[in-house]
Amino acid sequence: MKLMTSKYAEPSVSIALLLLRVVAGSSMLMNHGLKKLSNFNAILSKGFADPFHIGTKASLSLTIFAEVFCAGLLIIGLLTRLASLPLIIAMVVALFFAHGGQLFGEGESAGLFLTMFIVIFLMGPGKFSLDKKIGK
Repeated sequence: MKLMTSKYAEPSVSIALLLLRVVAGSSMLMNHGLKKLSNFNAILSKGFADPFHIGTKASLSLTIFAEVFCAGLLIIGLLTRLASLPLIIAMVVALFFAHGGQLFGEGESAGLFLTMFIVIFLMGPGKFSLDKKIGK
């Protein structure tokens, strides 16, 4: 691998996508999803954002689904593009609804996650994924 070339090699892209999927998915799962899951009632009692007017319990449940289940799918590379969509929606809501669009302030983390999930959606899982193994 030549470090000073502008050309890219397919194995490098697939390794980069693997790293991106694993880091983004595990960070979301461990730092956000599991905390929300284990503190479900406490978060509900404090109040949770309800941007789609479906109720705070349903909004929190859908967020947990995205941050736990979909993040887990990203880590293993199964249904990768489909799994990234709920995460993209959750991060758009977090950035623009919960943090007022402050990309360079409180919403920085949501903005970074949003960017990572959009890249995963656009690029796909790479060859080191279950999607590739089962031919999806």
